[in-house]
Amino acid sequence: MPIVHVYMWAGRSEEVKEKLIEDLTKVFVNLGIPAEAVTVVIHDIPKTNWGIAGKQASKIRP
Repeated sequence: MPIVHVYMWAGRSEEVKEKLIEDLTKVFVNLGIPAEAVTVVIHDIPKTNWGIAGKQASKIRP
């Protein structure tokens, strides 16, 4: 049973998340894995809790 964790900045719409879940599931279905066996977990991370090159993402990618 594949479990896919997606870490991304918070703020994406529910529609975008739904499409992401559908598209990731299709990748596994194309590999012969039943959709029912695929789990996708989205972790919404605030940019203030994400660091890039020693700085908060909120400061360098507003």
